[in-house]
Formats: sequence, C-alpha cells, structure tokens
Amino acid sequence: MLLEQINQPNDLKKCSVEELAQLSGEIRQFLIEKLSVTGGHLAPNLGVVELTVILHYLFDSPKDKIIFDVGHQAYVHKILTGRREQFDTLRKYKGLCGFVKRSESEHDVWEAGHSSTSLSAAMGMATARDLKGEDNRVIAVIGDGALTGGMAFEALNHIGHEKKNLIVVLNDNEMSIAPNVGAMHHYLGKIRSDKTYKRAKEELESFLKKIPAIGGALAKTAERLKDSLKYLVVSGVLFEELGFTYLGPVDGHDLESLQDTFKQASQVNGPVLVHVLTTKGKGYSPAEADSHKWHGITPYKIESGQVVKAVGNPMYTEVFSEAIIELAEQDSRIVAVTPAMPSGSGLLKFAARFPDRMIDVGIAEQHAATMCAAIAIEGLKPIYAVYSTFMQRAYDQIVHDICRQDANVIFAIDRAGFVGADGETHQGVYDISFMRHIPNMVMMMPKDENELRHMLKTAVDYNDGPIAVRYPRVNGVGVAYDPVMTPIPIGEWEVVRDGESFAIAAIGPMVQVALEAAEQLKREGLNVRVINARFIKPLDGAMLQQLAKDRLDLIVMEESAQMGGLGSAILEYYAEHDIYDMRVKLMGIPDYFVEHGSVKEQRQEVGLTVEHVMAEIKKMKPRIRTRAK
Repeated sequence: MLLEQINQPNDLKKCSVEELAQLSGEIRQFLIEKLSVTGGHLAPNLGVVELTVILHYLFDSPKDKIIFDVGHQAYVHKILTGRREQFDTLRKYKGLCGFVKRSESEHDVWEAGHSSTSLSAAMGMATARDLKGEDNRVIAVIGDGALTGGMAFEALNHIGHEKKNLIVVLNDNEMSIAPNVGAMHHYLGKIRSDKTYKRAKEELESFLKKIPAIGGALAKTAERLKDSLKYLVVSGVLFEELGFTYLGPVDGHDLESLQDTFKQASQVNGPVLVHVLTTKGKGYSPAEADSHKWHGITPYKIESGQVVKAVGNPMYTEVFSEAIIELAEQDSRIVAVTPAMPSGSGLLKFAARFPDRMIDVGIAEQHAATMCAAIAIEGLKPIYAVYSTFMQRAYDQIVHDICRQDANVIFAIDRAGFVGADGETHQGVYDISFMRHIPNMVMMMPKDENELRHMLKTAVDYNDGPIAVRYPRVNGVGVAYDPVMTPIPIGEWEVVRDGESFAIAAIGPMVQVALEAAEQLKREGLNVRVINARFIKPLDGAMLQQLAKDRLDLIVMEESAQMGGLGSAILEYYAEHDIYDMRVKLMGIPDYFVEHGSVKEQRQEVGLTVEHVMAEIKKMKPRIRTRAK
C-alpha cells in the first residue's frame, strides 16, 4: 500500500498525480475502517481527502502554516503528518485528539474546536511572518458553514484591507454540522452554479491577450469591462470587493485542477480566496447520502452503515426535545432558536411540529443571543438551545443584551459538564462561572430527567428575566416521569437523603454519585445528608443557614470549574452572612483543561467519583454537635 510509505508530508512530494489519486483512495478506506471502531468525524474528513493531500503536496509544512478551521476536518492532515499508527487511539483517553493539537505535532500550528477562527489566526501568522522578515506561506482552510460566523467576516475585512499574502481555502460542501442557512449560503450557491460568468470571463481574457499591446486608458477600460461583466453575471462578487483575488469554483476531488489552482494562487501577490467544491462523506455511500448524520458518528458496521448504539435510558437531550414540544403545544409564545445545532440540540422534532417557531441562525451564537433578547422583549418566550461550550462565544450579548435588559430568555444549555471524546475544546464546564455572577440571571440543573421536565416548565412560567437550565451529555438515570410538568419554587433546594454526620450539596449527575457514596458510608456508621442543590443561582439561603445551625461539615460536588462555581457561591454566602465556623470542602474541576476520553475517565482524573468523596469524608472528623439555640 502506498499509504504505508507516507510518514511525513515530504514523502508526498515523490509521488505522481496518479499516485496521489491512489493514495486518496487508500486514505478514504483507512478512515472508514478506523472510525467504524472508534467513531469520530467521518463525513467532514472524507470530503477533504484530495484537498488535504494537495495542500501537503504543494506546500512545505510546518514552515508553511496550514490552519484548519474547527479542526475536526484534520484527520487526513494527521495521517499525512506521522500519526497514522495512532488512529486506533483516536478520541480515547490519553490517545490521539479528534481536533488539531499543537502538542501532538509541529504540523499542528493552530488549535480550534470552535468555528470561524482560522482567518483571524491566518492574519496573525501572516503579520508575524512579515514583521520577522520571513517568506513562508499561510493557508487557512475554512468551511462554508464557518464562514457564516461574524468573526470570519471581521477577518476577511481586515485581510482585504491590509493586502497580506495569504491563501484562504473555502471548503464548500454546503454543510456545517447541519445544512447551512443564510444569505452567504445562497450567495455561494449562485457562484457554484454560474458557468456563464466563468465562460464569458475566459473568452474576454482570451480576446484581450490577442491584442499586441494593451496599455494606458485601454487597459483601464478592459479592467472596467471585466468588472462590469462580474456584476452583470454574478451579483456581488463579494470576495473580490473585499480585496481578494477569487479563484474557482474548483472541483475539490480533481487533483489536477486543485494542483493547477493552488499553483496559480501561489503566484498572486496579496490575499487569494480559492473556492473548492467538495462532497461531504465522499467515497462512503451512507455518509454521502446523509452527511448530517455522519458528521460525527459513533462506531458503525461498514457494510450496512448501521450505527452501533448502546442500549440505555434516554439522553437528556431527548428528554428536552420531547418536553419543549409538549410545552409549546400549551404555550404559543415558545420559539426555539439554535446556532446551527438543530439535531445536536434536539430540535428536529420541534422543527417538524412547529416550523414557523423554529429558527436556525447558522454558526452565529452572538446574533442568536441578541435576537432572543429582542424576541423576548416583544412578549414571546425564546428558548436558546445551545451547547455550553458554544455559548461562551456569546458572553457579551448575554451580559449586555439579555441580562442588562432583564429579557425573559430561556437558556437550554446542553453538554453541561464533561463531554467525553470531544475533549477540552468542548467541555461544558465554564458556564456556571461566567453566568452566575451576572445580575438578573437564574441558573438551575436537574438531578434526573424527570426534574429536567419540571425545570423547563419552571423556565417557561418564569417572567422576571433570563433563566438557564443546564443538563449533561449523558443518559438519564431511568426515573419515571410525573404525569404533569409543574414549576419548582425559584431557589429551593431539595434534601434527597437525610443524615446528621456530614452533608453533601451536589448538582446534576453528582447527586447520584453523592447518593451512592452516602449509601456505602452508612455501612460504616456515617449518616450523610445529601442535598440536591438544583438552583445554582439564587442559592437556598434557608438551607445553608440550617446546615450552619446543625454544624454539619459540607462537601460541594459539581462537574464544573471549581473556580467561580457552586462551591464558590456557597463560600461567598457564608462570608457575606458572617458565618465563619462552617467547614466546606469543594470538589469540582481543577484549574486546567481536561483532555478527551470517556466521561468516566474524566471524572476519575479530577476526583469526582464515589471513592473520592468517601475518602474526603473520612478525612474530616465529625464535629461535636451543639445545636444552636
């Protein structure tokens, strides 16, 4: 196999174009086989095989900087840069990361798990190159979905203004995770389909070349004529107006066309945009037929494309999906908004049932947040369904537009806590720390799927400002649902197990961990009170006061950043109320980025397990109980 001879990008340069075609086929087969076992982002990588091969064939990585937007489209890049033998460990604990990672390889020059950052990074690297007097190339690969992100437009504007030498590769497969939406998508569609402009431009250029000498006014006239032709046939010509030389569209699976186009791009002085048309899922019929489903996939059977699913209780996302449909049947004010995550956020069924009340804004978290504020101010009930890690991108809008205006926006924060194989760029562990300190915000997290339903009802009925419900990327615990969703009193915690030796205040999945630890400790003569601290803000002051009166040492468990989390809030409460004799132990996620692996392995690493909480309680000697009068 040719693939076995490719261990570094320089090995590609010995190949003919015919051999590169053979290599591309072998890479596709390699990905299909490996990911059938590990799972991962299959469809995006099948679509960029030839593109990645040509980039490494023509350019000199790592001297030349190849920057991948998002990073989940970089499996081919990893294969070509010496990591083929590690693919059995893909997305596993201490194994190969599913995204570009600088500590893995010198060829990984930029890390990204969130979209729309590559162009700003390219501008930064091109600026640094020029300041240092170097001559390397900078190439940014961005998808048409990521191009809807506002940050990408900011970078395009700046790059076009500064006229830096760099290449932007627009990987246009008409998809991000979900089908793309918006004006940019339709604009690119017009370019894709317009053969008249390309043919007319070629004919005009051919005619001009036949004129022996074109200079002065005639040259300017010719340029104006070509510009007029652009506007006549393709309205906008956005990229050239922004200062880029536009090349394309080019077939992203035609190696010779790609080679010719990138050679041409390398000769241009100033920024170039190469528009490459690719097919997401290319070469594997199930992925081509449904690239949405196969964007990120669990293990599957190669022959049939049947996904291997673990049998278990419904995921919290599924519970959310069913509950908001039920609530929307009763309340016509409910509108669902998502930034390009209708499937991942559980909104496809809602969209089918209420197409007019479902809004997918594309990869535009900031826009979604501000739009939700305006929808709420006009008297409706927007539910902003978003992953915790992506909501970070809208922090200013949450502060300035939602909380400051006290808008009745409901945040449905999915993937709150550890996310397993997606790793450090996707961990949903920071939203408590960056949201609970904002005035007017209410935050809650359920201990089980039944409580999630009641919290969603609580959020819909709440009319005093923004309210957030956060829930994890795990299966529910398997409890029965109450027949009717009923609101929970704001700020009221719940004692789920009584005890007089110690107390554990926990949120989300940590409640079950605390209950299991308490059950085991009971056999050792310790009766532990377990509290479902379901409201992160506001806190249950009455219960915190009671713990102090009962002189119960308290352990706080949360699958979120310890700094600024629930435990910090409890310590702040005791300090504010001059309660100084409480012993409080915080158990959360330490001050570092936790890498990919299973959720179980991630919890073990940071000490959020039954064994760890039992060990902490055994370290703390119970105090003599003198009940306050």
